[in-house]
Amino acid sequence: MIKFVYCLRKRSDLSDAEFHTFWRDVHGPFIRDLAQTLQATKYIQSHTLNTPVNVEIAKSRDLDPSAYDGVTEIWWESMDDFLAAVSTPEGQAAAKQYITDPDVGEVNFIDFSQSRAFLTEEHTVFDFSSTPTA
Repeated sequence: MIKFVYCLRKRSDLSDAEFHTFWRDVHGPFIRDLAQTLQATKYIQSHTLNTPVNVEIAKSRDLDPSAYDGVTEIWWESMDDFLAAVSTPEGQAAAKQYITDPDVGEVNFIDFSQSRAFLTEEHTVFDFSSTPTA
């Protein structure tokens, strides 16, 4: 399983509520509509919770306390599927649109200079969520 992981920081001119609302309610449905073009099998948004627990977690590991505002994850079955999706004219057009579109694109809510993105290969160590309970 190949996963695109995108650690997001919001644009400084947006409130937390504006950022999370736009990402979830505007950009999210737009990406869902592109799933087939992107040949993606799963898309998850993880919105950072505003809780003092996050400060304590950072302290316990001597981490920079300035958390990302959230994480996007998009799954593909294989690297071949990912490369096939981004290599087509349709996939390239979709990528340009989801980044730069003035109505629904990332330019509306992401601070690109403070965000990070990379590909990963997923290795499940355990997954109790699908285990039947007695």
